[in-house]
Amino acid sequence: MQDSPEARARVIQKMFAEIAPRYDLLNRVLSVGIDRTWRVAAVEAALEKNPRRILDLATGTGDIAVLLKKAAPQAEVIGGDFAPPMLELARQKAQKAGLSIHFIEADALELPFPDNHFDAVTIAFGFRNFADYHQALVELHRVIAPDGRLCILDFPPPPQGSLGALYRFYFTRILPLIGGLVSGSASAYRYLPESVERFPDPTTLAAMMGLAGFSTRYLLFTGGITALHIGDKRALNNPGFTARTGEFHPGE
Repeated sequence: MQDSPEARARVIQKMFAEIAPRYDLLNRVLSVGIDRTWRVAAVEAALEKNPRRILDLATGTGDIAVLLKKAAPQAEVIGGDFAPPMLELARQKAQKAGLSIHFIEADALELPFPDNHFDAVTIAFGFRNFADYHQALVELHRVIAPDGRLCILDFPPPPQGSLGALYRFYFTRILPLIGGLVSGSASAYRYLPESVERFPDPTTLAAMMGLAGFSTRYLLFTGGITALHIGDKRALNNPGFTARTGEFHPGE
C-alpha cells in the first residue's frame, strides 16, 4: 500500500466501495455472528449519558447507526462515512427499518461539523482505517461537546497465547480466502489482518486518546479479540491519565 496518508486513504476508500454489496454478509459469516454482541456493547456505552445528538463515524452500511436510533429514538443520529456506496446501503437499511437517520459523506480528518456539536460519537471497526490516528482524535475532540463521549470499537493486535495464535491463523489464512471468494476482492481481506497487526494495542490507544483530551477506559471482549475504548471529553489542564492501565483518575 502506498505510503502517504492521502494515497492510503484513497486506496482504502476504493476498497470499501468495492466490497460494499457483500459487506454485511461477510461481517456475519466471518465473525460467526459475534460482532452483533460487540456492537450492542458499544451502543450501550454511547447511550449511557442519554445523548441528544450522536455521530456514528465510519458508519459503513449503518449497523451501529440503526442500533443507536432504535435504542434512543428521541436522539438525532447522523451516520458519516467516506465511501458513498456504503452510505447508499445505509440509507436503504434505515428506510427499510422506518428510521430517520441522516447519512453524510465525511472525512474523519476534517469533519464537516462545528465545534462541540455531538454528545456522543461511535466508531465501530473504522478507526483502524484512518490515515492519521492523532489527527482523527483531535478532530473528534473538537466536535464532541464537553462531557461528551467517544466510543471506539475495533480489533487490536491478536492477544498472546494459544487463542492469539489460533486467531492469527484464522485472520491470515482462512478469512482472506472466504472474504475473497464471497466479495470478489481478496486484497480487501488481506488488508484486514495487516491493518489489525499495525493497530495500536489497547493501552497505547487509550494513551493516545488521553493525550487528545479524553478520560479513557477500555473493555476487552472474546479473549481480547475486540476492544471497546470509552473516552469522555475533559479539560486539557487536568490530565490525570495513567497510560499503563488505560484508566483516568481525576485529580491526579
